[in-house]
Amino acid sequence: MKRIPTKLQPWFEARKRFKLSHTEIQMARELGMNPKGFGKLDNHRQERWKLPLAQFIAECYEKRFGRPRPEDVRTLEQIILAEEKRKKQKQLSKTDKSKLAATEDATAISTDKNSVNDDVPF
Repeated sequence: MKRIPTKLQPWFEARKRFKLSHTEIQMARELGMNPKGFGKLDNHRQERWKLPLAQFIAECYEKRFGRPRPEDVRTLEQIILAEEKRKKQKQLSKTDKSKLAATEDATAISTDKNSVNDDVPF
C-alpha cells in the first residue's frame, strides 16, 4: 500500500481512536456516518443512557438493513488495494484503446491512399 487516500484517512483515525473493528467501520461507512462526529456519539461513561459506540453502530445497522452485520466485510486496506488495482486496469485499457485507435487510423489512412491512387486515371 503506497499511501492512504485523503477520503479514507479519517476512517483510519476513527478506527484507531475508538478501537473499532473492520466490521464496525464498514457498517458506519454504509450507514453514511461521519467519522469526525464519533466523539459526540461515543459514550464517555458520564452519560449512562448512551450505548458504547460499537453497539450504537451495530444497532443502527440492524435497524436500517435488517441484518446484524454486512455479508462481505472488507477492510480499509482491501478497499484501497482494490481501488489501486481498478485504476491500473483502467489506465491499461486506456493505453490499449489509444494504441488500437492509432493502428486503426494508420490502416485507414494507408487504405485511403491506396484507393485514391487506384481511382485516378493516368
